[in-house]
Amino acid sequence: MIELNKIYNEDCLDTLSKLEDNSIKAVITSPPYNMNLRIRNGKYCSRQVVKEFSTKYNDFDDNLTIDEFYKFHKKVLDELIRVSEFVFYNIQFVTGSKRAFFKLIGEFSEQLKEVIIWDKVNAQPAMSVGVLNSQYELILVFDKFNAISRKFYDATFRGNFSNVWKIKREYKRQGHGAVFPEELVENILANLISSGGIIYDPFCGTGTTCVVAKKLGFNSIGSEISQEYVDLSNKKLCN
Repeated sequence: MIELNKIYNEDCLDTLSKLEDNSIKAVITSPPYNMNLRIRNGKYCSRQVVKEFSTKYNDFDDNLTIDEFYKFHKKVLDELIRVSEFVFYNIQFVTGSKRAFFKLIGEFSEQLKEVIIWDKVNAQPAMSVGVLNSQYELILVFDKFNAISRKFYDATFRGNFSNVWKIKREYKRQGHGAVFPEELVENILANLISSGGIIYDPFCGTGTTCVVAKKLGFNSIGSEISQEYVDLSNKKLCN
């Protein structure tokens, strides 16, 4: 039995295997970037793990091959869509992820409802000559039941809520270098999701999704492989 308002220290696929179909109202998450898969002489190669680049974890290599990255996220998205009505999947195109995500967007095109652009206001400086600075991330919005329409039927706004969100990136907090801004989660829950139901974050990090969900009156569940982050998140949820 899954206990609500708790972060579980396990792979999200283990948590998902315990969840029933349609048991989750919405998923809000930001998966690892795969920052340590690089290119050398025109071919993919795994870089030595560098903490400054592997911003989400101190103890996670973040260097799957493109094929491994694609297969993992396909499996995760299949499961998320099985258990949830909506999935908000925050991604960034980097060397180690872009080809896999391009393929995944095509694979799940019939469930893809909308794409929200998160404009981080200040661009992240590129590490190499000739590479564009990165100022945005994408939130892929999947809808299991009505993806053919761009309309969010629980929403009441009209003409005053954009699909480009200018929200400054939050920098390193509690040892985590890619913290989800609370405002981003609030935008989703307050405007696009009806009250009630369970919110799930399969890559929970320091627990922002679950903390904001609690503040707005939702129950939540999280999965996180780092015991350090799990302890921090569960402590915040108890306050």
